[in-house]
Amino acid sequence: MILLAIKGGFFGAFQPESVALTVLMFSVVAAAGLALGSVRVLGISLGIGGVLFAGLAVGRMLGEHSFNPEVMEFARDFGLILFVYTIGVQVGPGFLASLRRQGLRLNLLAAAIVVLGVLVTVAVSKIGGVKMSEAVGLFAGATTNTPSLAAASQTLRDVKNLPPAPTVAGYAIAYPFGIVGIILTMVLLRVVFRVSMPREAEQIAAQQPARPPLARMTLRVTNPNLEGREIRQIPGLSAGGVVVSRILRGEALEVARPRTVLKGGDVLLAVGPREGLEDLKVVVGVEDPGTDLTSVPGPITTRRVLVTRSGALGRTVDELDLEGRFGVPATRLQRGEVELSPSANADLNFGDTVTLVGDEAAIRDAARELGDSLKALNHPQVIPLFLGIALGVLAGSIPFSFPGMPAPIRLGLAGGPLLVAIVLSRLGHFGPLVWYLPLSANFALRELGIVLFLAAVGLKSGEAFFQTAAGTQGLYWLGCGALITAVPLLAVGFFARGVLKMNYMTVCGLLAGSMTDPPALQFAGTVTGSDAPSIAYAAVYPLVMLLRVVAAQVLVLAFV
Repeated sequence: MILLAIKGGFFGAFQPESVALTVLMFSVVAAAGLALGSVRVLGISLGIGGVLFAGLAVGRMLGEHSFNPEVMEFARDFGLILFVYTIGVQVGPGFLASLRRQGLRLNLLAAAIVVLGVLVTVAVSKIGGVKMSEAVGLFAGATTNTPSLAAASQTLRDVKNLPPAPTVAGYAIAYPFGIVGIILTMVLLRVVFRVSMPREAEQIAAQQPARPPLARMTLRVTNPNLEGREIRQIPGLSAGGVVVSRILRGEALEVARPRTVLKGGDVLLAVGPREGLEDLKVVVGVEDPGTDLTSVPGPITTRRVLVTRSGALGRTVDELDLEGRFGVPATRLQRGEVELSPSANADLNFGDTVTLVGDEAAIRDAARELGDSLKALNHPQVIPLFLGIALGVLAGSIPFSFPGMPAPIRLGLAGGPLLVAIVLSRLGHFGPLVWYLPLSANFALRELGIVLFLAAVGLKSGEAFFQTAAGTQGLYWLGCGALITAVPLLAVGFFARGVLKMNYMTVCGLLAGSMTDPPALQFAGTVTGSDAPSIAYAAVYPLVMLLRVVAAQVLVLAFV
């Protein structure tokens, strides 16, 4: 009703190109698009892409001249910055680790998918007769990669002085098959290679590096050679990653400190990897499983403390000397879903959880040293956020000249903030500045950013899209986009599975990550019933995102 009233000339307070009308339409497009994107047909949905199609429909009904151009430009660019920056913050901490583990081969395969997509796009333009300003939109839509659309549009606008509307139209036409094509490729690989999910799951489990879980062991000192020696002098204690947290002497339970002198018959509670505990038992004496020191009455308690104080970041538990200063040993270090031994000299990161043992007053003092503030953990670090965005915009504006390119390549508003966010989040902190975003804040800013960007490009490109899609040219573009989607995926997918014998679950994550497509990842996780696709997806996602942003600019600069 609102749209019909406005279209019929009943603007009232909403004059054409007014800020109020533009904000109103952004809100309508966002709500309608997100609702459209949540509708599933055969288990497949448009996801966030629904906002683009809602924007195209509203833009077609009202025309792009109904909206304030300054607001549209700001919403488009700032939305893109928020989107790519929050992605970088999330993937940055594990980026280098993923490359070291299994990412090299996966990233080479993902890069091959990007390169093949570029080659097919060039063929579509040179042989198929599609203008490159349109073909690069097909490239972005066929690979469901919104930042590459933004990079291409920005380069067309700033370097070539061309309108990006045909590019957006190509993106929108190719986008739906971009989502479906990845899923169809996964299904085809499963059928052709007769994949057995239980067998693939067993293979994945066998390939996972074993990280020994931390365990507890109660030991009684029977080795006479330890009589009169301090706990810190027990041979192999620190090398095995083991911490002694409590000692029972007679009826008295005490906190075990490095300088505590051992006596025969003492009972120790040790925490660490099972192998380290077994080695310690050989040195100390015998295991005493009938004694549970955690249930012995006494002033000792255990508490999990959050690392939120900037002064503790980047330092190890040993450097903080909690045991020497407060008489409180740390027995465990939790980082995300990974449990570590604090004796492993791991630098403390914002949001880590340290398990402390001692009396309540001493633990309170040690907790203040670490921060232990749930409010600080959940409160977004706003100053580092905007500082990171500023650095990202500056990095995106730096020109890089390459032989054969008619103009320098810039990372732009899509690549600059992404790269800076990866670097800063990997750094973790710089003095009092902490580049950390709570997961809920990250998702909220990311959703807001991509909604603003897609709504802006949809509202501005509605008329051009429907003019193209209504004729035979739209069907032709759809076929070209399908080629850009399918050829690279099928080539690399069959090579990875048939030649390299890669696990099917890993291949699915590789394909979804190479197209930076969350719906495809969700489908892969549902079909396989495993987290393995997510691991491969995360391993290739950052590099692929950068490659697609640069590739879109190269296509525009070299062939438009």
